[in-house]
Amino acid sequence: MKRRVVAVVIGAATLLAGSPANAQATLKPYDHKDPYKSGCGNSARTVRSATINSKANGQVGTIALKWSGKCRTNWIEVKTATSARGTISVYAADGRYDRFSFKPGNKGRHWGNMIWANNMCAWGGVSVQWNGGKGGQNGSGTTGKACK
Repeated sequence: MKRRVVAVVIGAATLLAGSPANAQATLKPYDHKDPYKSGCGNSARTVRSATINSKANGQVGTIALKWSGKCRTNWIEVKTATSARGTISVYAADGRYDRFSFKPGNKGRHWGNMIWANNMCAWGGVSVQWNGGKGGQNGSGTTGKACK
């Protein structure tokens, strides 16, 4: 009887170690949350910025890597054409990331969700598209790394 109990406990431990629930244990505070709904955006500052460029149209916007010292998080904010849609990505040096898609509107100002990045580097990128991307109507931008 004792061997069966030990086998069940070992089997359960093995299942937990490889389960998706365990993968979620690597999430950090504020990961994948809106910086403004959480209150982290109120005292944020820009730590890296870059332009969003299009081969056909030149500069089509800006991208900023934001840092909240209060929450120890980074996220990306974008200013581009009101008609643009796109995808915002933010990355932390430990492999965590968040990807956020936005639709046209909001006067061209969009932001993604946060990634906790205390004492590590973070960076981000964006790709935008308008008018279905026809005729080269798309662009992208990437920030440099910022390390806190």
